[in-house]
Amino acid sequence: MQQLTVKAPGRINLIGEHTDYNEGFVMPAAIQKAATVSIEQRTDRSIHLFAEDLQDTYILSLDTVTKSSKDWANYMIGVIAQFQKLGNIPSGFTLRLKSDVPIGAGLSSSAAIECAVAYAINELFALDFDRMQLTKMAQKAEHEYAGVLCGIMDQFASMFGKKDQVILLDCKTMEYQYYPLQLEHYDIVLLDTQIKHALASSEYNTRRQECEQGIKFIQKQYPSINSLRDANMDMLNEMVDQNQYPKVYSRCKYVIQEIERTQAAAIDLKEGRLEAFGQKMFATHEGLTNLYEVSCPELDFLVSEVKDHPNVIGARMMGGGFGGCTINLIKKEATASVVQKLVASYQNIFQKSLQHYIVAISDGAGLV
Repeated sequence: MQQLTVKAPGRINLIGEHTDYNEGFVMPAAIQKAATVSIEQRTDRSIHLFAEDLQDTYILSLDTVTKSSKDWANYMIGVIAQFQKLGNIPSGFTLRLKSDVPIGAGLSSSAAIECAVAYAINELFALDFDRMQLTKMAQKAEHEYAGVLCGIMDQFASMFGKKDQVILLDCKTMEYQYYPLQLEHYDIVLLDTQIKHALASSEYNTRRQECEQGIKFIQKQYPSINSLRDANMDMLNEMVDQNQYPKVYSRCKYVIQEIERTQAAAIDLKEGRLEAFGQKMFATHEGLTNLYEVSCPELDFLVSEVKDHPNVIGARMMGGGFGGCTINLIKKEATASVVQKLVASYQNIFQKSLQHYIVAISDGAGLV
């Protein structure tokens, strides 16, 4: 029977955080850490899922695709369900998964799995879905089977990534543009707090609701505004009472500012103004901490420690929040010493070990 192997990467997001589900702009890139899926066709209608890292197995039938009590399996079953809705999978298969994308670090380990599975099924059965269709199927899998109402960014970056390029993605129109990432003298360094963001999915959905509430207020006077992408600070100040709805106001304020900041950051990158770009990363972190309130003491500590460091031009928390990583732009020759100092002070204050990864920008999902 036919067999093939697919890799789909995790992602970083340089700027544009919590803007994708508000139809804003994001600037992700695929990284070298990836989920790898080997798939082999079967002659029956049985689906055998193996998680090699967990040494765990789950078996289901094509005829009864339903949620599992095993979380890891749901990311894969969710994708299978999207194909099944369209009646596309002709026979069962065996699927083996392994991944070196750190879990809970804000690197979209779940999107990497979903995209790898979607790409693998599409290739194995020659189903002819394009990358955009597969991206949307992977996103729906996360909504329906993992219960996280994520925007499109994570799956998009995993599918559409290009080596040494970031993507400016318009989450309203799905138009996108590649920008060469010419860092030359800088490393992209991820510092992993080792805090797993268990809070993130419930709080994530709450933030989404708060943004939607803000839109409802704005629509009373401006009915054509369907998302915060099309709103501005004047509308927000006019229609959302800061005293009566302080949380809704501050969430919307952050998003409106971050959408503007991400567009300006793309111009900085295009024109080679890395320092200006880095300053916007610090501003994003401030907004995520004070307005959107998705940071935590460990993330805030890591950013404040490098804010005035001469060899660090930008840093912020990255991902859903409440743990995970900070992303830092550090001068290559200083990376080792900056990281070493942070590892020691982090251990001293939080009694936790700080992991770090130097990121390489890589291609999106594809056959191995």
